Amino acid sequence: MHIVDIIIFALYIILMLGIGFYFHRKNQNVDDYYVGGRNMKSWHIGLSVVATDVGGGFSIGLGGLGFAIGLSGSWMLFTGLVGAWISAVVLIPRVKGLSEKHKMLTFPQIFEHFFNWRVALLAGVISAIGYIGFTSSQLLAGAKLASATFIELDFKTALLIMGFIAIIYTVLGGLKAVIYTDTIQWIILMVGLIFIGLPFSYKAIGGFEAIQSTLSDDFLKFNNLSWQTFLNWLITIVPIWFVGMTLYQRIYAARSEKEAKKAWFIAGLFEYPVMAFMGVLLGLFSRVAFEQDMFAYAGFGIADGIDPEMGLPLLLRTILPFGMMGLMLSAYFSAILSTADSCLMAASGNVVTDILGKFFKFNNNDSKVLRLSKLVTLIIGALALLLASQMTKVLDLMLYSYAFMVSGLFVPLLAAVVLKNRNSIAAFWSMLAGGTTTLVLLLNKVTLSESLPKEVVIDAFRQLSLKFDVLNNINIEALSINQLVDKVGKLQLIEFDLLGITFNLPFGLDANIFGILASLIVFILLNKIFVARQ
Repeated sequence: MHIVDIIIFALYIILMLGIGFYFHRKNQNVDDYYVGGRNMKSWHIGLSVVATDVGGGFSIGLGGLGFAIGLSGSWMLFTGLVGAWISAVVLIPRVKGLSEKHKMLTFPQIFEHFFNWRVALLAGVISAIGYIGFTSSQLLAGAKLASATFIELDFKTALLIMGFIAIIYTVLGGLKAVIYTDTIQWIILMVGLIFIGLPFSYKAIGGFEAIQSTLSDDFLKFNNLSWQTFLNWLITIVPIWFVGMTLYQRIYAARSEKEAKKAWFIAGLFEYPVMAFMGVLLGLFSRVAFEQDMFAYAGFGIADGIDPEMGLPLLLRTILPFGMMGLMLSAYFSAILSTADSCLMAASGNVVTDILGKFFKFNNNDSKVLRLSKLVTLIIGALALLLASQMTKVLDLMLYSYAFMVSGLFVPLLAAVVLKNRNSIAAFWSMLAGGTTTLVLLLNKVTLSESLPKEVVIDAFRQLSLKFDVLNNINIEALSINQLVDKVGKLQLIEFDLLGITFNLPFGLDANIFGILASLIVFILLNKIFVARQ
């Protein structure tokens, strides 16, 4: 990497850390730290929301989708637009007034208002675990980007550097630092993608004629995905707009209900179509480059196989001249950091307010509580870093975190918002049933890795076909490695090693759909029993 690129990137990092130090001096209490003093404007919040939601997971993950299936991958962020606009109309009017009246800091405090402290405690645990996983996905995205960009930098070192930067300025600055850096990071990302990433990539691969001659027509269609895949995205992503702690912090931080709603409409439009198409187009361009064998110099030839999420970073490294690489790298790190910092703040708020706060009485104006909050943020960041070191797929880790939170929290939240007669016992056990069901299924899901050599993947597939009859219908010779891995993933194969039980989920539907179903059944049954007794 050229010295000019290193200098540009270093200046960007110094700027982010500088903002963290600035707000470190401005934060007077926990209210400042977690909800920005409840005085933030719609544009700052809106850009912060979309920067948080799209972030590194979707930036690198969308690139992976564009690489694997083309333009159809954009439908993932369409679900983000739907979720944002529905929650703006349905949720914000319900919770904004409550947050101001009761000075709420976290999402689980909504559960305490409508149910009881035990339900809120469990919600805090589920949300904290989910956001630790989500933070990990962003650190993993950053490490993949850095290790693919800096030839001399190995993955583990890249992960440590990424983690250090994200954790330090978040610990110091709190939510104000997060929101203001998100705004800067979003602008940097947009400028980088529009003026550098897209035009340079398009020219380097040979334009539209090269795309047509290199890829099948399916890559340019919007129906190159199954209804199950779209439904899985819809059921996972839309509900997160109702149960995401990062989103509640921004609702609470808004000056008014009107400002919060405006922020959500802004965020939805930026998610789809703006980010959706820029992300998948760059991924599609990287697939063309891969098929043209442009990555062979880096050890990623056509015959070697490649992780789709590595395609985009490799493309940028390959085609961008010095100076431009530093700017583009800063742009993508902006996306990653904007999500990592928000998720860290969410998990920290859950632990301090919703878990520790249930056992210790805190005064939010006490400087000691502010110091405790920063310490907790640091510890959670370290845990997220450790988890990221054990994972390989950014998008999977992110969606798994989403799925766990949604299956555990969505049903009781709807009950709180919609029903007049609702029972705390029903809410508690439905949360436990939903979250546990999804977690158990996800931890035992069988997958293959496209980053391994072809013969290793095929051998692993043949071993699996001895356990799952459904795999015997797949013609290995007719599929590429990416297609084979994708097909196995969509079958939703579950294996409980200790019990010797194997099966695939019905219709190829995602684990969290069954988690939500379990949560709904438990809630309906218990709510009927205990409400009748009241």
